Amino acid sequence: MKTKRELGLFSTVMMGLSGAIGFEIFILLNYAYFHLVGYGIIWALLLAGLINILIMLSYCELGAAMPMVGGEYTYIKNAYGGFVAFISGCFRWLASEFGAALAAVSFTQQLAHFFSIVAPATEIFILEHAPLIIIIVVLIFMMSDIKGVKQLGSVIVIIFLALFTVLIIGGLLHGTNPPGILSTPSLESLPSALAAVVYVFPMFFGMRALVAGAVHVKNPGKNIPRGILLSALLIIPLYVGLAYIGVSVVSPEEAPSTLFLNLAAERVMGWMGGVLFAFAGMVASLSALGTSLSVQSSISRGMSRDKYLPKILLSVHRRFGTPYVAVVTGSVFVMLLGSIGAVEFLGYGASIGSLIVFAFVNLSLLKLRKEKPHMERPFKTPFYPFTPIAGFLMSVVLLVFPMFLGDENALNALTSGVGLTALVVMTYYLRMVGHHRLQIAVGGACFGIGILLTLLTCLAATGIISSIFPFIPNPIAILIGLISMIAGFLNITERTT
Repeated sequence: MKTKRELGLFSTVMMGLSGAIGFEIFILLNYAYFHLVGYGIIWALLLAGLINILIMLSYCELGAAMPMVGGEYTYIKNAYGGFVAFISGCFRWLASEFGAALAAVSFTQQLAHFFSIVAPATEIFILEHAPLIIIIVVLIFMMSDIKGVKQLGSVIVIIFLALFTVLIIGGLLHGTNPPGILSTPSLESLPSALAAVVYVFPMFFGMRALVAGAVHVKNPGKNIPRGILLSALLIIPLYVGLAYIGVSVVSPEEAPSTLFLNLAAERVMGWMGGVLFAFAGMVASLSALGTSLSVQSSISRGMSRDKYLPKILLSVHRRFGTPYVAVVTGSVFVMLLGSIGAVEFLGYGASIGSLIVFAFVNLSLLKLRKEKPHMERPFKTPFYPFTPIAGFLMSVVLLVFPMFLGDENALNALTSGVGLTALVVMTYYLRMVGHHRLQIAVGGACFGIGILLTLLTCLAATGIISSIFPFIPNPIAILIGLISMIAGFLNITERTT
């Protein structure tokens, strides 16, 4: 059945804003402000916003030309085919996993801050049992996802806009004069500023929800580019305004564990401001957690549908009609990652997947322009080809730059991401080679290992070479070698039906 297009420009902009305005603003400013750039956080946010617009220009063209289900996965698949699309899907899934884990950690931090105001004695208990709370919260959302319970809607963005506006206006009336805020960044501070951009950049990632919902947008050729650009332009002054008020009342020399935005709200609006922002942070975190769990299951099911991942991920619950296997699989990873509790590690982990997808999207635009010049393009990226090339380069720079600075969080997150990706790529190749070819390959390996083990054992028994496995008696080693050869021979000769 054809999807009904019913969203106008206003609803499209709200979709983009609802994706971008979330829990990230409550948690990702902390590390960048207290550990990296201090008052330079304003410039870091401004630079992150401009880079986001640069990358989103490619999304404008591709989203208007292909307003269909799949978003980035569809663009990349049209440009490069299955394997590259599969890799991009893996990284998109990875970003959702790290993002969901970060949302769970954010919830515990906001919960602890909330009780630090209303019941201070409870705060220590929450912080000490944060991993357990994270597991319980993820389990609750996993069960609700399996049962098909709807998550919080995008109306949250209106509440947040009102709350943020009150803080900005209250801060301006409170009187602001942040020291050094208007000073131009020096070359010496540039590395720290770029590192800060990496950690705050996920605050803009959610805007991609607009292209994911492009199938519902009226007149997509015009409304999708307009919606993307208006969302991107509106979000920059909002974030910069919040940071400006924050640096006016919160010093970068304060405790690194401080929640930057919450403390700013408390100092501008009193204890009630602290309570409101802690509650808003909890709601935003839970909303993002639910959304991320749904997104990751959708991605894994999409790749399973395309035969890149095992079919079991498509399994639907008999009673609730929901993809319970995909939900449970992703939730387990979220619980493991969330239990780590390291905000900087999870934040960079979420950036890795998204930045790689951004790079692929910009390359896809270049390839489709070259190979499909007659494709209908209601919107064309300005200053082509410099814009997509710059978008690709900035994605790569932000991806690798913290590692050149020796950032331990970046190195750990990248190692984890590469490890998970390698596991999934191995699954892809095992699926693609087919059962019979895999059977022959395994059989050949077993047969060869059996011959080698038997030969080496015989040579060791005659004293020609040293024993390879001195702890295994020679008769047992020969028996293992013979069994391996027989098993390999049977695998090679057995025909699958």
